[in-house]
Amino acid sequence: MEFQIIQKVSFICQLDCLGYVNYLDGEGNIIVPKSVRPIIDYEETFLGTKKGAKKQFRYGKLHIREYRDYYIVHMDKVDPRKDPMGHLLIDAPEYLIATIAGLRAAKQAGCTVYTEKKGNNSLVEGLMAACRAGTVAATCTYIVTSIIKQINRSI
Repeated sequence: MEFQIIQKVSFICQLDCLGYVNYLDGEGNIIVPKSVRPIIDYEETFLGTKKGAKKQFRYGKLHIREYRDYYIVHMDKVDPRKDPMGHLLIDAPEYLIATIAGLRAAKQAGCTVYTEKKGNNSLVEGLMAACRAGTVAATCTYIVTSIIKQINRSI
């Protein structure tokens, strides 16, 4: 005769007993296994960086990313649907700074090439130079400001 012992224990207690499950990722987001909350019935959004997630949801300032087996959850300080500029300034300054740097570099490079080149293709060459310079400046600025944000978060 086989006996089966069933013990009811809360999910959190089970995870604590395992000892190797982390509830926070490296960015301070809360990790919620789908076994705890299998369905998220909030409004799906395209605002925000997906970071490999299948879907994103927002509920007020709550930002949820859905992955295969879990969710990543964090609270924004400003709801981007109500105050997009405030969200960029407070929660996502790396995007705002990168955009400003990219536009400034694009304008400078485009104007310089356009005025120095003589001929029929000066406008096209100026626009191409603007695109290249803007992309490089925005990308580099985004990387640097993201690293600074990560360092500040860990302090």
